[in-house]
Amino acid sequence: MARLFVGNLPFSAAEADIQSFFADAGFPVDSVDLMRDKFSGEARGFAFVEIADQGTAQRAVEACNGKPLLGRNLVVNEARPMSREGGGGGGGGGGRQRDFGGSPNRW
Repeated sequence: MARLFVGNLPFSAAEADIQSFFADAGFPVDSVDLMRDKFSGEARGFAFVEIADQGTAQRAVEACNGKPLLGRNLVVNEARPMSREGGGGGGGGGGRQRDFGGSPNRW
């Protein structure tokens, strides 16, 4: 199973539009996961598509990248795995110490 990233989607695009786009280009799609805002439910402009095998997925990238869907040229490439390393996390502390008066051994 190969996973593709599909970006620059029109916000009006639905899963069926994406599935039809790839099917019309000759690439059957196993699933479409259209990303939506978790609060509003509005489309976020990108999706992930699963295609049966790596070779077909690579041909789909070459054939579909830059092609228009509902008036916008899509960005289609192989999805990168989510990285759990680097950036963010950790920390806190380091703020200014507050002096509430009294003895430092009070607590």
